[in-house]
Parts: sequence; C-alpha cells; structure tokens
Amino acid sequence: MDTVLVTGATGTVGSALIPALQARGSTVRAMTRGRPVDGVETAIADLRDPASVAAALKGVDAVFLNSPSAPDAAELQIQFANLARDAGVNRLVLLSQYAARADSPVRFLRWHAEVEAHVEKIGLDYTVLRPNLYMQALLNFSATIAQGFFAAPIGAAAVSVIDTRDISAAAAAVLTSSGHSGRTYTLTGPRAVTHTEIAAALSAATGRDIAFHDAPADQFAAALTGLLPAWQIGGLVEDYAHYARGEAAEVHTSVADLTGRPARDLTDFALDYAAAFAAL
Repeated sequence: MDTVLVTGATGTVGSALIPALQARGSTVRAMTRGRPVDGVETAIADLRDPASVAAALKGVDAVFLNSPSAPDAAELQIQFANLARDAGVNRLVLLSQYAARADSPVRFLRWHAEVEAHVEKIGLDYTVLRPNLYMQALLNFSATIAQGFFAAPIGAAAVSVIDTRDISAAAAAVLTSSGHSGRTYTLTGPRAVTHTEIAAALSAATGRDIAFHDAPADQFAAALTGLLPAWQIGGLVEDYAHYARGEAAEVHTSVADLTGRPARDLTDFALDYAAAFAAL
C-alpha cells in the first residue's frame, strides 16, 4: 500500500483529497503547519522550513503538491520538489492552474508555469493538474451574496468553473493509478458559465434573488484593499482580466476521463452550498 503525502491538507482541495485517497486504499500522511488532521498521520511541516519538509517526506511513495498563495509560492514549490526527489519519492502530482504559461500577463499563471517547467526536468515521475476557476471561490463573495448581489470585473465572459471536489477526485485517481507519467490534465466543469448564470443558479438554490454586477477593475481592487495584500489584489485583477478576455471558457473531459463520472455542474454546487449563501 502506497503512502501519499498531501500538502495543504487542511485546504479546500487537500481536505477532500484525503478521504478520496483512503477510499482507494492509500495510506495518507497529511502535511500541515500545526493543525492535526483526524483519521490520518499528520506531519507538522512548513514549506519555508526545508528540514521539516524533509522529515515529512521520509518513507513517502507519492506526494500531492499544493501550497497557499504567496509571492514566493513558485520558489517554495520548487524547493519542495527538489526535496521530494532527494527523498526518493516515486511520484509527484502538482496542482497548477488552467492556462499556465511562462509568457502569461497573469502573474499566477507565470508562477505556476515556472514550477511546471522545473518538475519536468528534475527526473521525478510527475503529473500536472491544471484546474480552472474554483466554484468554491464564490464563498469569498458570501457576505455580499447574502445581501443579494456579488460583483467582479468579468462582464459577460463565460468560464468553465470547476468544483474543488472534482479536483480532489481527479488527483486521487492520478495518485493511485498508472499511465499518468509526464501528463498534464486540464480540469474544468462540464460547461462554461457566465457570472449572470452563476447568479441565477444561486438564486434558484437559495430561493432568493441574487444579482451579478459587472464592476470596473479599479472598484474591484478598491473593495479588496485592506482585506488582501497588494500583490494578491493585483494578481486577482489580472486573473479576472484573463477571464474577461474569454480565455478560460474551454471545456475539457479530464474529470470524467480520470474518475469515471461527469464533473459536477454549477447547479450541483449551488444546491450543496446554498446554506453558505443564506441571507444575513
């Protein structure tokens, strides 16, 4: 039975990946910065502390690499990949981002592309997962959605948004089966939807009128000022400009191909999370 180290184990993707791996018969070691995870071995480690990461990697067969958003995330992930190689890990599955490329105007996509390029050349058995915009990102708008609206600088562009539970299921499939070495999978939902269509789905699920308002990028950034650091606000503005240009609307079948079942639709997400968008 393989032992899989899951980084970001308390995050949205990692927390769903753990039971998915257990269901497939893997032994899971959860890597966190301090909070233990029930039901599995927990390795307390920090990506900024190589010695703690090296200890977490001992005896591991495969790793799932994801990390919190940070201005030095690429550097930290590259360092982790090198430590995994040095520890004799057999397989690394990297959580990247839809449309990652080195010359992208979006800083997050450039950072992900830098990590992808590194893992391709260090001799590890690797697989890259490139998910599109998370449906669960809508939870960040829950405060205004509870008041009946949400706003973003995206206009009428459609995005093939994906439920993070499907990302976890796809990652579990890749980590526990063969034939994925050197492959890159783009992960999307089953259709591309506009934010107006998202508002309609949330309205139907909650039984309340929820509207979407297109917002200028500067207003969007101003609303986030004081809540997020400047580098992250700048990155989100670039992300939404990328969406608004219609660059994130392609639909891929990778979730169904890897897991054997269709990706969740937006309407499934809206019904499952309706309580999170309840009126204040």
